[in-house]
Amino acid sequence: MSNENEVLLDKEKQNASKWKVERKEGEPTPAFKGASWAALLVGAAAYLIGLYNAEMELNEKGYYFAVLVFGLYSAVSLQKAVRDKEEGIPVTNIYYGISWFALIVSIALMGIGLFNAGSIVLSEKGFYGMAFVLSVFAAITVQKNIRDTQRARERE
Repeated sequence: MSNENEVLLDKEKQNASKWKVERKEGEPTPAFKGASWAALLVGAAAYLIGLYNAEMELNEKGYYFAVLVFGLYSAVSLQKAVRDKEEGIPVTNIYYGISWFALIVSIALMGIGLFNAGSIVLSEKGFYGMAFVLSVFAAITVQKNIRDTQRARERE
């Protein structure tokens, strides 16, 4: 009887290993990578669709679009600079400082723009703020996942 149980357990392990995705040490799971990309796409798409449908001047739409692009770029740049410093890759203090400054400025521009937007109702301001934050956070996470995956493959 115990022999039959061992055979059944071996078959279950074999079936489970068929579904398990092999990944390198330190590499993020496919689920985490997918969730990060989904958050970035959903956040950016919601923000852009909201801008497209907004009843505001074209120059206002351009401002909010530029702030989103600036925020995404500065967040990825800062994540890279922080990670490089952590891994002992040389990063100049000026670049590191500018990266922090750029992210802070992009967040401030978003906040100031929404605070002073008289034509946008409060719920719409909240929508843009949350979509911006989701997009920026997801961009950092996607960059981290890409870097972790590359690092894990280099270790092979």
